[in-house]
Amino acid sequence: MTRDSHSSPRKSTDQSSSAAASASDMTHIVLAFEDNRLIGDLFGQFDQNLALIEQRLGVDAIARGNQVTLKGSQAGCAQARTALESMYQRLLQGQEIHPGDVDGALRMAAAAEAQLPLPTLEPKSRLAFAQIATRRKTIVARTPTQDAYIRAMDRADLIFGTGPAGTGKTFLAVAYAAALLERGDVARLILSRPAVEAGERLGFLPGEMKDKVDPYLRPIYDALYEMMPAEKVDRGLQSGMIEVAPLAFMRGRTLSNAVVLLDEAQNTTSMQMKMFLTRLGDGSKMIVTGDPSQIDLPPGQKSGLREALGLLTDIREVSHIRFNETDVVRHELVGRIVTAYDNASREEAEARERRYSERRPAAPVEETKPRAREAATT
Repeated sequence: MTRDSHSSPRKSTDQSSSAAASASDMTHIVLAFEDNRLIGDLFGQFDQNLALIEQRLGVDAIARGNQVTLKGSQAGCAQARTALESMYQRLLQGQEIHPGDVDGALRMAAAAEAQLPLPTLEPKSRLAFAQIATRRKTIVARTPTQDAYIRAMDRADLIFGTGPAGTGKTFLAVAYAAALLERGDVARLILSRPAVEAGERLGFLPGEMKDKVDPYLRPIYDALYEMMPAEKVDRGLQSGMIEVAPLAFMRGRTLSNAVVLLDEAQNTTSMQMKMFLTRLGDGSKMIVTGDPSQIDLPPGQKSGLREALGLLTDIREVSHIRFNETDVVRHELVGRIVTAYDNASREEAEARERRYSERRPAAPVEETKPRAREAATT
């Protein structure tokens, strides 16, 4: 064997160097967590949280008592360590860990590993997740874009959150509005949404104005009841502290000392969006959410959301957070569905552009005579 290794030095050197490179990339880390009472919640029932980490990062996570041994690539083990330590900190603060939170911790750990601007890092390289604390629960960002969205709501008075369904735009906006209301930072919570059906005609709805608008605001109500006690929500609706304001009846109002949420804003007209944005009063904050790819307006009608995003980009006090299919936090299948539809729309647009260019007549070519020959004939 020694003779063979000497007879082909290049081959043996290449093999040894690749083996050394692969070996150097592998590592193992042993993590110990002091509070044994939190280990069951941290690792999950039947270690399901560790199994999810193994599946996503391609590492081995072996639990023994209050310790877990991570084996695999350096990058994978580093992300797994960051995710586990961040989840443990959440448990120490009295928060709960669900499978969706594990997925969120892994996404944030990957963002930190890639040195993205979000999330921020606390001392000792511990992730600092943006959070929204309400009376019933604490909402923690699950993606870097959600982190940026929450921080933008802290910083700006007018926030646009756009992107596909399932990214948490409306849910986080309602949670933030509920937190402001509970802390007393604002006196009112005003909810609004365009009364546009998604491809079907419901006709005239019975009841008073609130009853007519309620079906369109049901997603907001669901999130609101999840953030606040039901009796407080009901009292707020009766007293006007929580107000359902149809978009068509906002003209002439000044919304002061309030947090105003406009959902499904892609279905506003240009006039409606301008009217809504100019209602902003002192001490108020506006959050506008929508998906520009799901416009239900009549054909030929311009979306007020698209127009506003184009006109207000240069205003520093206005913040615009864009979500995409990688930020979907619903069922994993939802992200793939969004990607499939986006790809189909892109291919259709490209095919339409090709057809248009093929039908467009070519510009006539003007015949030009050399001036030198003209001069010679004269």
